[in-house]
Amino acid sequence: MSDDVSNWVYVGTRSEMLPGEFRVVFDGDTPIAVYNIDGDLYAVEDVCTHDGGDLAGGEVHGFEVECPRHGARFDVRTGAVMCPPAYEPIASFPVKEAHGGIWTRDDR
Repeated sequence: MSDDVSNWVYVGTRSEMLPGEFRVVFDGDTPIAVYNIDGDLYAVEDVCTHDGGDLAGGEVHGFEVECPRHGARFDVRTGAVMCPPAYEPIASFPVKEAHGGIWTRDDR
């Protein structure tokens, strides 16, 4: 993976995102929630496909984030729906570490 981060959004450093923590950044108008789960980093669109609410701040169960509004669950590794009332997946995005930081982007 290239160290070029010119088209990436800075998330923070490893020391700012400890296991179990998350951070929301924006790539243009796209909100991206980046999760540190047991030291591995995952990024998904921070929008529940059920009603458009934010996912960040919802409980994390293993690799699933639960929408705090109605309980839909999504896999942060793939964006797949794991539990209704949502039926459409959310976008997942790349995450990389370079230049001492964590980076992501909307690559759709």
